[in-house]
Amino acid sequence: MQTPSDRHEYPAHWEADVVLRDGGTARIRPITVDDADRLVGFYEHVSDESKYYRFFAPYPRLSDKDVHRFTHHDFVDRVGLAATIGGEFIATVRYDRIDAVGRPATVPADEAEVAFLVQDAHQGRGVASALLEHIAAVARERDIRRFAAEVLPANTKMIKVFTDAGYQQKRSFEDGVVRLEFDLEPTEASVAVQRAREQRAEAHSVQRLLRPGSVAVVGAGRAPGGVGRTLLGNLVAAGFTGPLHAVNRAFPADVGELDGVPAHRSVADIPGGVDLAVVAVPAEQVPAVVDECGAHGVRGLVVVSAGYADQGEEGRARQRALVRQARSYGMRIIGPNAFGVINTSPATSLNASLAPELPRPGRIGMFAQSGAIGIALLSRLHRRGGAVTGAHGVSTFVSAGNRADVSGNDVLQYWYDDPDTDVALMYLESIGNPRKFTRLARRTAAIKPLVVVQGARHRGVAPLGHAVPVTRLPHATVSDLLRQAGVIRVDTITELVDVGLMLAGQPLPEGPRVAILGNSESLGLLTYDACLSEGLRPLGPLDLGTAATPDDFRDALGRALADGTCDAVIVTAIPRVGEGQGTDEDLADALRAAASAHPAKPVAVAHVELGGLAEALSEAIGTGPGADDAQARPRTPAEPAPRPAPAGLPAPAEATALAEAPAAAVRIPAYPATERAVRALGEAVKYAQWRREAADPGRVPEFDGVDSGGAAELIGTLLGDADDDPGGFTLPDEAARELLARYGIGVHTTLPAPTPDEAVAAAQLLGYPVALKATAPHLRHRADLGGVRLDLADEDQLRRSYTELSDSFGRPTELRPVVQAMAPRGVDTVVRAVIDPVVGAVLSFGLAGAASELLGDTAHRLIPVTDRDARSVVRAIRTAPVLFGWRGSAPADTDALEELLLRVSLLVDEHPEVVGITLEPVVVAQHGLSVLSASVRLAHPPARDDLGPRTLPAY
Repeated sequence: MQTPSDRHEYPAHWEADVVLRDGGTARIRPITVDDADRLVGFYEHVSDESKYYRFFAPYPRLSDKDVHRFTHHDFVDRVGLAATIGGEFIATVRYDRIDAVGRPATVPADEAEVAFLVQDAHQGRGVASALLEHIAAVARERDIRRFAAEVLPANTKMIKVFTDAGYQQKRSFEDGVVRLEFDLEPTEASVAVQRAREQRAEAHSVQRLLRPGSVAVVGAGRAPGGVGRTLLGNLVAAGFTGPLHAVNRAFPADVGELDGVPAHRSVADIPGGVDLAVVAVPAEQVPAVVDECGAHGVRGLVVVSAGYADQGEEGRARQRALVRQARSYGMRIIGPNAFGVINTSPATSLNASLAPELPRPGRIGMFAQSGAIGIALLSRLHRRGGAVTGAHGVSTFVSAGNRADVSGNDVLQYWYDDPDTDVALMYLESIGNPRKFTRLARRTAAIKPLVVVQGARHRGVAPLGHAVPVTRLPHATVSDLLRQAGVIRVDTITELVDVGLMLAGQPLPEGPRVAILGNSESLGLLTYDACLSEGLRPLGPLDLGTAATPDDFRDALGRALADGTCDAVIVTAIPRVGEGQGTDEDLADALRAAASAHPAKPVAVAHVELGGLAEALSEAIGTGPGADDAQARPRTPAEPAPRPAPAGLPAPAEATALAEAPAAAVRIPAYPATERAVRALGEAVKYAQWRREAADPGRVPEFDGVDSGGAAELIGTLLGDADDDPGGFTLPDEAARELLARYGIGVHTTLPAPTPDEAVAAAQLLGYPVALKATAPHLRHRADLGGVRLDLADEDQLRRSYTELSDSFGRPTELRPVVQAMAPRGVDTVVRAVIDPVVGAVLSFGLAGAASELLGDTAHRLIPVTDRDARSVVRAIRTAPVLFGWRGSAPADTDALEELLLRVSLLVDEHPEVVGITLEPVVVAQHGLSVLSASVRLAHPPARDDLGPRTLPAY
């Protein structure tokens, strides 16, 4: 064993699981002296050519001296990492710190020579790229700022690993060797490369689970009704296109098939490869099954078995062991306690779930962390005749159960460039990595809608079975941040489906103007009111009268769609009175004809007791792949939606998707209540607005008067003088003012006034008029309680006010009175920034006062904030009109306010040690603003799980 004198403490935090380019997994860890045999065995499986490229000469075997050198590291100046699968090395990388002339060195030398070796069987899988990310992160941690690598010109694969990484490089050629030097500081290009590789790898890892070439159901019993037998039956009934296998160790030797599927006692007995194993055995038997699958080369697992983190600490330990075991074989897991997965593509027809039927093929992807909610979602989009219809089908469905491995983030990566998915619906009970989710959601929402409903949002704890950190931020804040990222946040499963159907079937509206027409004046007025409640701008309803014919509807809808003053149309319909007015089918045809002539504007129908109309519309055409070439690409706001495939019969109680005349790829969703139609349209309007704004996200401006270096030096001094409290500490007022001043944020001078005489002296120093304030915790920032006296013009007024405060609230020692010079009158606001360990850095803004706090009227943005973000957050609160001349008041200087928000954001973004800032109140006058009080908290910066090399969540 290595002795302490040979090395530093083993850096366990360098261990990580990674997803490779092809979707498989590997483990990266430091190399130790215990790896000598593994290293020798690994080297024996490397080709002579790869050895030559590594050592620049024939090198058939490693000497004892080589093995010693490559396994003995001090984890500072000499570091080696290995990528492993099944515990065996598949690749290695090492660095050696060197001085300016290339000799071995120690700190403070900040350059190192780096070299890789990858087994030929694993070349092309992105192993070297992943190792480079991790060895670079290790080097930065050890104060190495630059790598040098010497590569033979013929070793084009390794040269490409370095040149494609995105770092700033220098390249030279000398003595027949290419020398590459590159700085390790992440650049915009290197981060973009890393995230693009992350997306491809994680998308492929999900693709292996959703598009398997062959499937084995482990635990399929001979008796009908068991979970395994049910899963097998569902796969058979769906018509899975690849080989199926039933596996159960209890099968007698003479049982050769089950339900027409080849039967085996072990995965090892299956001839040929298996891409996906669906595991439905008791939890205590799962480890043996995973070993069998790993040894047989199975590529992924869906674990339906329960008895894991959903059953206490013992179950959580079992779940962690399951994930480690599966990843050691390069496999990813959906589950445990999963409902299953579905892929309706005719090329796959996979129903590896407990859903009894394969949903109709369609363009909507669904992800659920709950089996029960998954069932509800599927039924609302699938069931026919007398229940829920939906002329929109499903592309893929994932029920992740305990989401121990594959999560919503992974599925988002898959949907991002999945040509079969136009709209993503997600039911989430926890978000394991909110920073990453927000980043992925923003990117996905830029090309296709993402609709999310979140369960367990008010509990403040993770649901049973979900081993994830919990944010300290209120749900409203998290919801605001998700909306900032383009996520369409809804509150119920009904709204999730309603909005999904609207977005899957209609073009995005260009604005909030809504035309309303129909054969019921009352229904039109209800729709008008609902539009106002949703922030839409409805035009006056057009009442066609109860005797309106289908032709009347067609002509009115055509005129409304052609009118340049509206952006969308809602048609209301009630049962018609009288004879000769046509059937529901005639009305459906009329609406389709008008909509198909104007495909650039969305149309929705709100009907009352017209199940026949919804049925006629939904029968037109469905959303199956191949129905229209336009389905294979994302839609733009002005582009008509793809067509659906044939659908079943709708129920009047549920939203249904309406289809169009053959010449136009439009569909018309119908809702059994006006408020549901309007809510869905309102979300589409807001999403379209976000899409337009996302095209120009703004910039983070540079300001004069910013001393970032001086702030860093001051922060270092303050942290060095403080106790090592992980929760941090609040700066004294003077230190807070000094730090904020480094970013051009001035704070009004505040002088203590423990006695009337000292109050007078402070006022004389500051100059009259002054304000006298009680700063006791129960009175601070509560002017409504009477603890503030303003505009004190002279000593008499000041002394009288001092006496009044003392008589009303207690002795000065309890009140903690202070004196400030009067600031110009304006609107009192509050600016806050906080670093949440789960969500990240968040900027918040609202008006000061108990009313705003009670109503939760605060807007939030993720840091760093752009100029567009600052502008929008000021206008996002409900009380924003107060800043813009409400009821004849003078408008406040919102330009100065936005600049303050940007300066606070810049300070927190550049100095993660600043974990909290509160500026309260900030008085925004007609010209300029005044920060009257400031509080700043410092702490050692928390670890960031969205920076650094790609890793899977640790277990």
